[in-house]
Parts: sequence; C-alpha cells; structure tokens
Amino acid sequence: MHHFEKQDLESLSKIYRLNLINSVTGYKSAHLVGTVSASGNENLAVFSSIIHLGSNPALIGFILRPTTVPRHSHANMKSTGVFTLNAITKSEIKDAHHTSAKYPEDISEFDQTNLKSEKKANWVAPYVKGAPIQIGCSYVNEYPIVENDTILIIGKMEHIYIEDTLLGKDGWVQLDRGEIVTINGLDGYALPTLLERFEYARPKK
Repeated sequence: MHHFEKQDLESLSKIYRLNLINSVTGYKSAHLVGTVSASGNENLAVFSSIIHLGSNPALIGFILRPTTVPRHSHANMKSTGVFTLNAITKSEIKDAHHTSAKYPEDISEFDQTNLKSEKKANWVAPYVKGAPIQIGCSYVNEYPIVENDTILIIGKMEHIYIEDTLLGKDGWVQLDRGEIVTINGLDGYALPTLLERFEYARPKK
C-alpha cells in the first residue's frame, strides 16, 4: 500500500496533488449549476461539491473556489438571488464537463454545448432541459473558509422537479434509473448502480 505523508503531499507536482486529493475521498455528486446575470446572460457550470445540509428547511451547500478570478455563477446568484441544480446523465458527461472551461461572462455555456436552457414560471435562473432532476434554489448565505480562502454557499430548495420513474412511493429517489452520474476527482465520471437499500438501523436486542 502506497503511503503519502504530509511532507510527501507538499512536494508533489500541482497536477498530481490535485488528482490525488480530489479523488481519494471517493465519489461526489455531479450537478450543473444554472444562473443568469442581472443583465440576462445565462451561465452553466459543473460542480462536484453539492452537499445535503438539512431537510427542514431543505438546505444544500457547496464550496466555491477562491474568488481571485471572476466566478460568474457566484456573482449571478448573488445578484438575482436564485440558481438551479441539474442532475447530469450518462449521455451528457462530455458537454457537462466542458462547462468547466473559462468563458467570458457574455458567452453562455449553453451556446458552447448541446445542453439546452429551460425556463420555468416565476424563476429567472435557467434549468437544463431534459435533466431528470431539476432543483430551483434561492441563495441564502455564504461563509468564508479562512483556511484555504474558499466560500461555503448556502442555498434553500424552493422547487424540485423529478422524473416520475425515479420517485418512489416513500419519497426516495432512485438515481440509477435515470443514469445519473457521479464525479471521481476533477474529471472522472462514473455511473453508480444500486446494490441494496436497508431499513432504518436500530440497536440489536
């Protein structure tokens, strides 16, 4: 088994260290975050740091990298107060990954890929048309993480759209039925399959 100590990590090349640290902790959720600027420019970006924060209220969080360079998604959600989360399917991974390219603010990633924008009533941020799960979130708050100059963004789920075939009678969503992918590291896309679902665990008698 390979052993990396703290001094080993610090001496690694940038790309090797990025790949190692981003992939070693396991699979992460994959979402396309849709926003629009106050002037109407749509933006779409892939994120692998969306996390569940609570069910009541329904809160999510995600990490934004240092804002030493323009972060259009961040600026847009702060100016409009809303954004969307869109599940990524197996057939969309190439286009989804391309949204990580750094385009100028006035160029929409929707125009640079085969992904299509979808507007829904009373919501200015664009959804990804055909995504089996679409979530409309309001921007709630943000907290600076001083240890690495990143930002924790907090959002509240205001609208949830789910394909009927994914939604169980008890509210559980079976993602593999929609071929919804995850991300391993920065650029590895995987297609999980359900192994088992268990009942609520209680102490053994």
